[in-house]
Amino acid sequence: MLEFSEGIYAQRKTLFVEVILPLAISRNYTYRVPFEMNDLIETGMRVVVQFGKSKLYTAIVAAITEHAPEKYEAKYLIEILDDKPVVTPHQLRFWHWLAEYYMCNEGEVMNAALPSALKLASETKVMLNRDYEFDRTQLNDKEFLITEALDIQPELTVSDIVKLLGQKTVMPILKSLFEKNIVNISEEVSERYKPRRRTYLTLNPEYNHQESLKELFGILEKRAPKQADAVLAYIKLSRSQKNITKNELIEESGSGDSSIKSLIEKEVFIADERTVSRLGYDEYDDIANFTLSQTQQQALEDVQEQLQQKDVVLLHGVTSSGKTQIYIRLIEEMMATGRQVLYLLPEIALTTHIIERLRVYFGAHIGVYHSRFNDNERVEVWQKVLNNEYKVVLGARSSVFLPFADLGLIIVDEEHETSYKQYDPAPRYNARDAAIYLANMHQGKVVLGSATPALETYFNARTGKFGLVELTERYGGVQLPLVEVISISEETKKKTMQSHFSSVLMADMAQAIANKEQVILFQNRRGYAPILMCRVCAYTPKCINCDVSLTYHKHSGKLHCHYCGYKEDTPSVCPACGSTHLEYKGFGTEKVEDELSILMPDARLARMDLDTTRSRNSLQTILNNLEEKKIDVLVGTQMVAKGLDFADVTVIGIINADSLLKYPDYRANERSYQMLAQVSGRAGRRGKQGKVVIQTYDPNHRVIKQVIANDYADLYFTEMEERKSFKYPPYYRIINLDIKHKNPEILYNQAEYLANELRKHFGERVIGPEPPLINRIRNYYIMSIMLKFERDTISIVKAKALIRDVITQFQTTKLAKGSIIQPDVDPY
Repeated sequence: MLEFSEGIYAQRKTLFVEVILPLAISRNYTYRVPFEMNDLIETGMRVVVQFGKSKLYTAIVAAITEHAPEKYEAKYLIEILDDKPVVTPHQLRFWHWLAEYYMCNEGEVMNAALPSALKLASETKVMLNRDYEFDRTQLNDKEFLITEALDIQPELTVSDIVKLLGQKTVMPILKSLFEKNIVNISEEVSERYKPRRRTYLTLNPEYNHQESLKELFGILEKRAPKQADAVLAYIKLSRSQKNITKNELIEESGSGDSSIKSLIEKEVFIADERTVSRLGYDEYDDIANFTLSQTQQQALEDVQEQLQQKDVVLLHGVTSSGKTQIYIRLIEEMMATGRQVLYLLPEIALTTHIIERLRVYFGAHIGVYHSRFNDNERVEVWQKVLNNEYKVVLGARSSVFLPFADLGLIIVDEEHETSYKQYDPAPRYNARDAAIYLANMHQGKVVLGSATPALETYFNARTGKFGLVELTERYGGVQLPLVEVISISEETKKKTMQSHFSSVLMADMAQAIANKEQVILFQNRRGYAPILMCRVCAYTPKCINCDVSLTYHKHSGKLHCHYCGYKEDTPSVCPACGSTHLEYKGFGTEKVEDELSILMPDARLARMDLDTTRSRNSLQTILNNLEEKKIDVLVGTQMVAKGLDFADVTVIGIINADSLLKYPDYRANERSYQMLAQVSGRAGRRGKQGKVVIQTYDPNHRVIKQVIANDYADLYFTEMEERKSFKYPPYYRIINLDIKHKNPEILYNQAEYLANELRKHFGERVIGPEPPLINRIRNYYIMSIMLKFERDTISIVKAKALIRDVITQFQTTKLAKGSIIQPDVDPY
């Protein structure tokens, strides 16, 4: 018999799998497939593998082969986690492209792409399965001892169990307990995703007749009045809704869980446990309608025509020109063909706001995906996209990683936004550029929309690489807002400034509130005061981990670092000279809100920045309050500039435009124009013309004049001249290398060595090394090397390969010890 089975195995193929591990390693690893798993394994499945001495990881099967690795002996993979692939072939290709283009590893892409509930953690702990009832009399002595110990202590490590039993061979016992479903062993990697289950109740058809129902009440009122209340509550609820959950009935009736349980046991209610969506709008299917204006209809036809010839079309429309309605028509058209649509937005703030509008048109066909969702919700969206249940997905940048089956159209709204760029950790991708490649893989199309396009995008449109459609008037004929520039220095001389507010802004805000209209104030810095300074010796408290001054936050009464999260108490005496003359310099949103509450005590104020929107629903609450006119003045950072659309916002105040204009970056003018134009675009979006008040020390600045004239073309031509002269995008490609080390002297030597090695290949294209503006973050000192490559005369693929080789060669030297190198392709 043994010889026969060996003969069977001899005829079977020996298979190996190349897997992507969720680690920053430069190559994928190969494992051997046990014979009994040969027919089960497919690419895109999750498998459990051992890597290193004893660590277990969930990996993704990237390829199946019959070739064993040459340099090492392949270990067996331990387990297959899926019945069918959770990652599609398109996704694997997309991950590979991202790793190549953005100079990172596929494991880093996998970490960014998969929801954490699908990346199963390996811990060395054992715990009881609390969901399973078992008979302890069926256990042997050692199994019984372990379960008793787990009753006292919820988690035990394997070494704890070794000590408990006084023997080293405990794994067979733990394996036996696991197979009996009594314990969860982390080495076996247990699933963290659990679908949401709801118990729905229906009244037994026997009681559909008036007489039988009356008889039931007669019995229950005497013996179990709480149960009678539950039946009454059910009848009341059934008049207004089809499906009634157990929890709803408990809440409505005031009866306990035991009363409902008794009614189920008596078969008065029939219980039906169902898997339901966590996303809250499965049964929403109301479809509304609207009519496009003549200008919008023409723009829609132009976009459709250009998509016939081009894969990418830029829709350049002024703020409030009705781009969203054009997107809706394009989505409807794509859905009619049965293909999927991805609608990308730069901010979660926009996602929560615009989903309410789009749900009206697409109901349950639309899915939402962003980082504020918990693990279970993200997995649920992932599964629904994988099963082609969602035809439209609305989400932030991470949505490009979803397992689309047939992606026909990607809409990138506000395509200029820096939020599309991932800064940390790797992959440092730009979702707009990644979306163009993703659509190309699916033979789909891309529509980029913005009132202030990125200059590179506009360059591609003007040179014919992308299509270009322009919308030059606001929807409904509403006029663009009136822009007034106020000189802060002039108002200060006249002594008409009240705190940080000019007399013009104060008068406009007062008038708007009197008219029952709303105001948005923009200040591009959060916190109360950016700097605390001693008036005597000029001492400023700095972060102990980063090379930045600490920002004072009034709500916590502490000094905060916005880079590493370090906090310390605010000193009352200068630690350097002992002076008590400490004063705050500068101001953030918190101070603006605080001082406005003194100047306008009757106004209802709110603040929208990172500090006030940390919790899951806080952002939606602020937006709802603004929409319901519970807020008169909203103070915010750049979050307020991004696509918010409220009918009664008529005044916009930009507290200090200079913080944008004076930033040392070649994109400063472009970003300042975009920010000022986008914030201005929030005013007077329906009906009445809005007003924008820009406060600045430099009212004659070129960008401010371009914003007043709404002259994007002038910005484009002047910036393009400068970029061509100084070798910046779109004429050149840029790759930044950040080298980090905890010792600044060693870092200097490492950066110099690396720059010299790169110069051997690229010569004057290598600039630096130089310390960045902030040259220490989280106790790591930083040096930056910039490489500039001509767009048309050098192969960027070959250049990246050479850079990788230089970095690899550097990392083999003793000098590289303790260093971290972070490439950033197309940095923002």
